[in-house]
Amino acid sequence: MKNANPVSREFSVILFSLVMLLSGGCGKSEPAVAAEPKTVKDWFEVSVGNQTVSMQLALSDSEMQQGLMGRRDLETGQGMMFIYPYPTVMSFWMRNTPTALVIGYFSADGVLREIYPLHPFDERPVRSKRGDLLFALELLQGGYAELGIKPGAQLDLDALRAAVLARGYEPSSYRGFAERE
Repeated sequence: MKNANPVSREFSVILFSLVMLLSGGCGKSEPAVAAEPKTVKDWFEVSVGNQTVSMQLALSDSEMQQGLMGRRDLETGQGMMFIYPYPTVMSFWMRNTPTALVIGYFSADGVLREIYPLHPFDERPVRSKRGDLLFALELLQGGYAELGIKPGAQLDLDALRAAVLARGYEPSSYRGFAERE
């Protein structure tokens, strides 16, 4: 004895498939695919004072150690931002760095506090005077002066926070951002 007549079974399968196909398109959308995190090679637009600087972010220990070593491709208004997890005294040198740079040290509130020239291949440390610094931005030498950025200029911490998120890092793990939340 057979369970069902083949025509009824085929009709049921077709009808079920048609209902599933039609109901699948009603109000349902594909799940959102998370964007891949940006890398240290990606550029972010962040204002410093009344100027916009295109910057790459060095966040991991290895990115910070590499910094701008070997780089000769920076243009005016481009640089690298180093973000530390807690306020500290900063010290930078120019090991294996052929490009003359200038570094600005920012406190946790995003205020530019100190600016120093950095000379190609100079391995003498350029140490900050303050111990409450969280951010360091390297630009081409003369970059701060060319852009008219002086101590007291405010870093756009909201844009920087968004860039940190885009890199796939949690801003709250950096004291300056955690205090703003």
